[in-house]
Amino acid sequence: MEKIGDMEIYSHEEMLDRVVGKSGTQERMRFDRKVDDFLIGEAIRRTREAKNLTQEQLGELMGVKRAQISKIESGKSITYSTIVRAFKAMGAKTASLDLGSMGRVALW
Repeated sequence: MEKIGDMEIYSHEEMLDRVVGKSGTQERMRFDRKVDDFLIGEAIRRTREAKNLTQEQLGELMGVKRAQISKIESGKSITYSTIVRAFKAMGAKTASLDLGSMGRVALW
């Protein structure tokens, strides 16, 4: 926390600690997981839209209903196999996970 005059200025991390819970707590891990799931869903949605596919069309390619695609894109029902099926259905031949300084790991 930094003080500027009478105002207290908190970093993003400090606000997360105060509002959601300290890093490593169950509450914070649940929150972080929801954020990650949301971001994955957004990546699937952006890719689908870039390929000019409707949710219905992606559902047909994956063998699921449009409602399931809507859930996936909103960050619900996200599993590793769902991620793989979605991106493979949209034509991804390979995928890797960027671990920063630890390098990249091939997912498929």
